[in-house]
Amino acid sequence: MTTETVHTELDRGAERIAAQVVRWRHHLHRHPELSNREVNTAQLIADHLTSLGLDEVRTGIAGHGVVGVLRGGRPGGRVIALRADTDALPVPDRCGEEFASDVVDEDYPGGPFPVSHACGHDGHTAMLLGAATVLAGMRGELPGTVLFVFQPAEEGPPVTEEGGARLMLAENALDDPAPTMVFGMHVAPYPKGWVGYRVGNQYGASCVVRTVISGRQVHASTPWMGVDPMPAAGAVLTGIGQLYRRTNAFDPIAVTMGHVEDVGRFNIIGESVTLWGTVRCAVEDTMEEVRRQLAALAEHTARAYGCTATTEFLQDVPPVHNREEWVEAALPAFRRVVGDARVVETPGGLGYDDVSEFVRRYGGLYVLLGAQDAELAADGTPLPAPGGRGVVANHNPRFYLDDDTLVTGVRLHLHAAVDHLAGRLVPAAG
Repeated sequence: MTTETVHTELDRGAERIAAQVVRWRHHLHRHPELSNREVNTAQLIADHLTSLGLDEVRTGIAGHGVVGVLRGGRPGGRVIALRADTDALPVPDRCGEEFASDVVDEDYPGGPFPVSHACGHDGHTAMLLGAATVLAGMRGELPGTVLFVFQPAEEGPPVTEEGGARLMLAENALDDPAPTMVFGMHVAPYPKGWVGYRVGNQYGASCVVRTVISGRQVHASTPWMGVDPMPAAGAVLTGIGQLYRRTNAFDPIAVTMGHVEDVGRFNIIGESVTLWGTVRCAVEDTMEEVRRQLAALAEHTARAYGCTATTEFLQDVPPVHNREEWVEAALPAFRRVVGDARVVETPGGLGYDDVSEFVRRYGGLYVLLGAQDAELAADGTPLPAPGGRGVVANHNPRFYLDDDTLVTGVRLHLHAAVDHLAGRLVPAAG
């Protein structure tokens, strides 16, 4: 086949599978599973990959990860890994769809939790299943190998467990054969069908924070007989706002405490208060100093209230970094799929995605796929499109994605894969 013919066949294949991709997405959305608990999701994926007759389907990786291996029928040494994340969030589902989730996980650590795909991983999984279906049907034309990587626990496993991309790498999940490129994407509150890219750090470095402030427990009627850790916790939360003034304003950071945990009764001054949060740094080198300052703030503030504090930093994730040569090599494929005007450079953000572990190890890139009724302001800020559902951020209970976007995501996977295997999507020096 000519290059143009191959691209045409890819697009036709994506259209043929589009309705099934939507059905997969609706099923996954209705049946979400939290990080490291993606049992049924993994089974659905493995069953379908097996039905495609792939050369190999690996299961049970890093918990419930699945990797499908498709070896093409033509000579070629390149290997592309297409990655989708599969886990959901402990967030109620208010997306308004008839397939909204009513799942509650009673047993998850810290739960019970309502569970929903409020970040769009149901769409990611469905799109990659669609891409696997099309590529399996064209294996005779592929000059190389495709790895379909379905990764669990991207949102972070429980802190007492391991999981995610780092554990997949530790288990050598992608080493036979090793990728020469990794490609990933994430649905986002941008105009549907648009592709956003960034040279440099698309997302920042991240870690989980656990600060335990300890006092002395006593009855609430006699506070002078104990040491109350709650005022100290409040002072730490207030003091965090000053950390921003102690780092370079041109290297953004975010320190957020999203959960406060105490002994949980109205008439007890508890023994301790635990603050759970996250540190995000646009520049990875900033992370160590922000951690030092946060730990010192907690320790000295607690001491001023007669308490003690210990701070731990867990689940380090490096920034998602797109090298310029990879972006330049991929832009022709993106523009072919969505059109020149719909491929835009986006500002960086302080979200995280541990696809960064794969990209850092093997090379490749990561982009955003717009999936909402939005339009872009001149500075790249997404704004609600007239008459649409508006702009709703990921992790919001009302987060939604438009089903029409799914076929675009399938096509992006297909074009990236075929272009890389054919030697078109490679860095200029590669």
